[in-house]
Amino acid sequence: MINKPLFLTYVYLFMYILLSSGVILYNKWVLSPKYFNFPLPITLTMIHMAFSGAVAFFLVRVFKIVSPVKMTFEIYATCVVPISAFFASSLWFGNTAYLHISVAFIQMLKALMPVATFLMAVLCGIDKARCDVFLNMLLVSVGVVISSYGEIHFNTVGTVYQVTGIFAEALRLVLTQVLLQKKGLTLNPITSLYYIAPCSFVFLSVPWYLLEKPVMEVSQIQFNFWIFFSNAICALALNFSIFLVIGRTGAVTIRVAGVLKDWILIALSTVIFPESTITGLNIIGYAIALCGVVMYNYIKVRDVRASQLPAETIPDRITKDWKFEKKSSDIYVPDNIDENEGSSGGNGTASDMKIDEETPLISSSRLSHIGRTQLTNQYAIGK
Repeated sequence: MINKPLFLTYVYLFMYILLSSGVILYNKWVLSPKYFNFPLPITLTMIHMAFSGAVAFFLVRVFKIVSPVKMTFEIYATCVVPISAFFASSLWFGNTAYLHISVAFIQMLKALMPVATFLMAVLCGIDKARCDVFLNMLLVSVGVVISSYGEIHFNTVGTVYQVTGIFAEALRLVLTQVLLQKKGLTLNPITSLYYIAPCSFVFLSVPWYLLEKPVMEVSQIQFNFWIFFSNAICALALNFSIFLVIGRTGAVTIRVAGVLKDWILIALSTVIFPESTITGLNIIGYAIALCGVVMYNYIKVRDVRASQLPAETIPDRITKDWKFEKKSSDIYVPDNIDENEGSSGGNGTASDMKIDEETPLISSSRLSHIGRTQLTNQYAIGK
């Protein structure tokens, strides 16, 4: 007999992988001059922000499906505004990269996200420099350099845009912990959109007015309502799939799903976009970087779980870590179990976070910090 909860968990994971990959490929197809030819990444991002913000408004204020958090003007001005600024920047630079480099190479560059986040966390004083983590970051960096060297259609402009977007997102993650989470403010996917999407829209309107508005006035840019509406729907559906996934999976499962999604996305991009040629050096470099990311993820999972145990059990916990992961992270956890886990909205270090860059700022009361931040960093509008 089929275990229904476990079956639903796999269905939700499949939906997440499908939608996450689909949104990135859809954005690339829309923006690429070789396909739909809408080379206005800021405009596309603003459409997503406006649509997501409007849906969140109706869910929070009209239908009252989700209750708003206690947001004061001071918290909004000092926390939400700067976070939204870096969030908008990361989306702007990340989406612009699609105009210059392939989806496959972008995914390989995204392996730098743990490096960027760790560096920002150390610089901001919320994490400590450690030899083991540093060696992992060095391994990731070497892998990305090798992958970049093997890129046939290497483009400096696109690479700079993507790396800049990664560091902007890393700084956003650090600010989220320092500003929001230390104030005890927890945002779920819907409230995140409700508060941050409108503010990000405003920030994006500045570069749009300076860079893309003049282009739209002199160029014949095609605008197909159904293309952009379906694109925004897919982005919103990804947000809801994330909401379902974070309630049913553990840290290790989410990270494995993320790695699987990256490989699937790289393979699909070469089929859908024939110009995205992958070389053997690309694969070798990305595999090296991925080894560093996996080792880094393991260290962070181990550290966070060990910190949640009484002091006297830590040595035993470390020696039996693989057993603990098998029992508690790769199976469905009912809603009423371990309610203390992650209830603070993410109180670990910001360097625990790994971006996939196509999903939202998320906190969950039913998932450990590591598992939660794997999806927290993936905003549905895609970068």
